[in-house]
Amino acid sequence: MTEAAVDVLDATGHVVRLRRCHPGDADQIRTLLSALSPRSRYLRFFSSGTSIVEPELARLTRPPGPDHAAVVAQLGADIVGIGSYERLGGADSAELAVLVAERWHGRGIGTLLVEQLAAIARRHAISTLTGDVLAVNTSMLAVSEGLSARRTPAVAGVVGIRIATLPGEGALAALDARDRSAEHRSLRPALAPRSVAVVGAGRAPGGVGHEVLVSILEGDFPGPVYPVNPHADRVCGLTCYASLEQLPEPPELAVIAVPVPACAAVLRDAARRGVRAVVVLAEDPDGDGRAQRQQELVRIARDASMRMIGPNCIGVLNTDPTVRLDATFAPHRPTPGGLAVASQSGAVGVAVLDGATRAGVGISTFVSLGNKADVSGNDLLAYWYDDDSTRAVALYLESFGNPGRFARLARQLGRRKPVLAVKSGRSSSGRRAGASHSAAAATPDAIVDALFAQAGVVRTADPDELLDAARMLIDQPLPAGDQVGVIGNAGGLNILAADAAEAAGLAVPQLPGSLVSRLTGRGQRNPVDLGAGCTPDTMADAVSRLATSGAVDALVITVIAIRTADTSALLHAVGHGLATVPAVPAAVVVVGVQDPPSQLGARRNPVYPSVERAVRALGHSARYARWRRTAPGSPVTPPGLRPDLARARVQQHLGTAGPGWVPAQTAISVLADYGVSVPGHVVPASEATRAAGQIGYPVAVKPATGELVHKSEAGVVRLGLSTDAAVRAAAAEIAAVTEQPAADLLVQPMVSPDVELLAGIRHDPLFGPVVLLGAGGTLTELVDDRIVHLLPLTDLDAASMWRALRIAPALTGQRGQSPVDTTAIEQLLLRLARLAADVPEIAELDLNPVIAGPDGLTAVDVHLRLAHPAEAPDPYNRTLRPIR
Repeated sequence: MTEAAVDVLDATGHVVRLRRCHPGDADQIRTLLSALSPRSRYLRFFSSGTSIVEPELARLTRPPGPDHAAVVAQLGADIVGIGSYERLGGADSAELAVLVAERWHGRGIGTLLVEQLAAIARRHAISTLTGDVLAVNTSMLAVSEGLSARRTPAVAGVVGIRIATLPGEGALAALDARDRSAEHRSLRPALAPRSVAVVGAGRAPGGVGHEVLVSILEGDFPGPVYPVNPHADRVCGLTCYASLEQLPEPPELAVIAVPVPACAAVLRDAARRGVRAVVVLAEDPDGDGRAQRQQELVRIARDASMRMIGPNCIGVLNTDPTVRLDATFAPHRPTPGGLAVASQSGAVGVAVLDGATRAGVGISTFVSLGNKADVSGNDLLAYWYDDDSTRAVALYLESFGNPGRFARLARQLGRRKPVLAVKSGRSSSGRRAGASHSAAAATPDAIVDALFAQAGVVRTADPDELLDAARMLIDQPLPAGDQVGVIGNAGGLNILAADAAEAAGLAVPQLPGSLVSRLTGRGQRNPVDLGAGCTPDTMADAVSRLATSGAVDALVITVIAIRTADTSALLHAVGHGLATVPAVPAAVVVVGVQDPPSQLGARRNPVYPSVERAVRALGHSARYARWRRTAPGSPVTPPGLRPDLARARVQQHLGTAGPGWVPAQTAISVLADYGVSVPGHVVPASEATRAAGQIGYPVAVKPATGELVHKSEAGVVRLGLSTDAAVRAAAAEIAAVTEQPAADLLVQPMVSPDVELLAGIRHDPLFGPVVLLGAGGTLTELVDDRIVHLLPLTDLDAASMWRALRIAPALTGQRGQSPVDTTAIEQLLLRLARLAADVPEIAELDLNPVIAGPDGLTAVDVHLRLAHPAEAPDPYNRTLRPIR
């Protein structure tokens, strides 16, 4: 949300449009200013007279620029508020002014205007919005307090306020709380309506409208239900109405089951009738005109403050006993429970609901998002934050509208309840995203993985795995650690479970001998085989003892059916044994039973058909628990940064050479502005021997051109040169290969061969800048050991990145190697993160290799590509999905 008009939600959940002020608004603004009471005029202008109207009007309606912005707030066609700023003398601060019509006070519109102005100001390098507020202007002081403004003590009845355009931690928390509250109020009519109309409810079974109406009635919806069909008098025993306008009352929710060409007219009827939310079921396939039709529907809905789900969806469902809404045409109604589901695909949504029924997973809410024209996954995350019926959230996603906002919402929700997701598109992860190692590693799918990991989202490969994990996360306590005990009467399955545990990131520790003897009297130290002749009493006692021993954090219990054992009694014993240990999660594997239960005992311990699925679900639970226990870290600004100088270099290069790979000297200079040094000298080939003499032999020589990214593969890197003659020969060979005899060379000292790393930046057009760390050198792609992290990067994030690498043992000095300076690695990552944030024109930056040793780091080579950045969605603005 920046220059274009955007839609936001006020505190009551109604839609407000924010857009730039233009001269055509003059009459409405004049009316707004003239209609102010003397007191309101005094509070805003420090004067109760009307002489300020025309000068203020001229100021507000003049063309925008880097030093001035004015934004109006519209409800429908009416301007109800206006905000502006004026830069103060070319500085990085601007003076703020906000005015809201008296009738619309108390709805958070002033706050929305300030948030929008802050977004515009950020784009123009304005860091602070300031203002003078009368001490008696309590409403504006309340707005500033909600935005975490700093205040100066009142002087002559005037308080100075300062609002950071980039929200700090406190301001961001307050913004997100406002966002969640507004979203919940906005979506309540869609997900928990008091009355429902079905437009297009046909008389014949099999039609979408008819089946949705039947679902609503069979679900025992407690409120009024109105069929709408101009060609019928009664449908399903209910009086039918010709249009929404003929209903005895405005329904809160209208489910629209008419063909695409009729949808716009129905939405206009809904808008006139005062409907608060619509679900559009119509399938509108890709093709000519779809974007325009969809845009028209959203515009109609937004103008009337209606929220729209769909189009191209299968409906919504809410099993809350006070709601009992099944407005879908899914084949089966799930049992009530704690899992909320949102799916972009109707087919995947049906698969999840069907799988949930078979697995015994209860559903709280289901939303088929369809084309996400208005309501998106982000909106639902905000809604479910305060939904008491929801204990976990499951998402099927095909795309992101605003990944930054998604990450923040998912992280906040994940601290309360688990968020699980299936994100399609993994098959494209191998496509090369750019010419550098960093861009090749930071593929869209790798970035999604990083996004989910940072936000605590449990990513699963398919709906079955999602439901397996959900069963563990909804009904079981979170494990306190990664230590798993495996026990049961199926020795071979126990071994398979132990093998699966390592792949799932879990450990199977050796148990104390004294504990094992109390369990079985045998010598197994984990897995523990109770034997085929295990009795129910033995099973219950052993399970209880192991769970309460403190030796493990979770259990995998295997039960195999054999003719000589009472399997039913064994399963009952497992449930009984676990009932006494509510703090330890357990997954049960049952094999050989015709119709196994989906869970056991009072604790609803989930039952799985294979040890692989059980252990994988436990692994997801343990990783989520570890994320919940991990502190978020603190933002860090390393010392000695020169962002203004780096930005000036980048802008100068873009102005003269345009986008593309930059020469090594430019890249080295930009890095130096952020405290990252690349040793050596960039010189003409004729001066290579002089540079080598200054550095001291032996040296390395390589081209300093920007276009040649993979120098080793091209055969133009010469190492260990010990004489002037060797340097001259290397220069000639490089010139012959590159066919650029006049090109500059980079002459560098040889560096001791310690651990080789790769560090870099990639600017993704949707996700924004990411920082990468991995194993470096010429085998980077083959080794495939790297970590991607989205911004911001905290101190703990930087440390976790190198620790997550498979080569981490080499960095800490294991297996006889000297430990490297890991603090220097963290500092490098923090500096690259600040560079990525401050200079978004950096499309790709590759430092490979970075030699890590006990005394620090040496970046041996650098490649930098500049581009005019695509404007990514602003993660700090709580806007509704843009109309496309």
